[in-house]
Amino acid sequence: MTFHRGAPAELWERLPNRDFYLDTNFLDQFLSYLAQHGWDVVTIEEAVRRSRDATNQRRFVNFSIDDCYRDTFEDVVPLFRRHNVPLTLFVTTGIPDGTLPLWAAGLEDTLLNNDRVAVEDGHIDVPDFPAKQAAFYRIAESWDGHQAAQRYATFCDLNGIDIDAMHWKHAITWEMLEELRDDPLVEIGGHTVTHARISSLGADGALGELKGCRDRLIERLGTPTRHFAFPYGRSGDCGSRDFAIARDAGYASAATTRKGLVLQGQDPYELPRCTINGSDRSVATMELHLSGLTGLAARMMGRV
Repeated sequence: MTFHRGAPAELWERLPNRDFYLDTNFLDQFLSYLAQHGWDVVTIEEAVRRSRDATNQRRFVNFSIDDCYRDTFEDVVPLFRRHNVPLTLFVTTGIPDGTLPLWAAGLEDTLLNNDRVAVEDGHIDVPDFPAKQAAFYRIAESWDGHQAAQRYATFCDLNGIDIDAMHWKHAITWEMLEELRDDPLVEIGGHTVTHARISSLGADGALGELKGCRDRLIERLGTPTRHFAFPYGRSGDCGSRDFAIARDAGYASAATTRKGLVLQGQDPYELPRCTINGSDRSVATMELHLSGLTGLAARMMGRV
């Protein structure tokens, strides 16, 4: 299972982009449920090992966070520590390097904490949650793409936002990652340099994203960095060429976001993962992921 951010229930309720976050109160409950029902929570390293071991019949689940933000360090890892279970972090190195604009986080933060914001063609009033949420999705959709960084920079200028301070309010830092590196419950892998859609790049550019990420993590953290997760991760975002590039870049596995179960003989460069988000707040929904039914439904609907 994979997700991006976490927030306690009282904050989660107010977030304009709350589907991007897990409710950590529910995650706490779900981790207890897994322990009570005989599930092993494992690293990607262990998941791959078990997929090769026909004698191991124990049920297991891996949790991974893609991108990695400040709340990974402050909220999510401490929660997994309390349950004494591991967590995999797939790091986009442009975030701790400060080179990747976190425009969605900055837009959300501004809407959350203001009742009126300036946009390029005037001002919009956002006095309550429905207005803030609607504004977030409308603005984010208009920005999404190669122009997002410039549109966000203009938005920050119009609203008097210190763009660097806003970045570090939400970004994970190398110092945080150095602390997490030494935690035996934390596994650190790669998630590209710029969060690029790998299938859209030429072979050299794709290799640069994967290998550049791995090299940077090794340089800063001294970790083996054996595992990788593709941004976006569906069938249109990564394919056979890209799985081979992951191998060439030095990774021992590569994860997608194609829903499904890790079975015996699983190709380690096409690992399935179920994306979980803010709408996943019931054990019944999570059981559908654990059983593989959501993966079956996704394949039947062509959403892979």
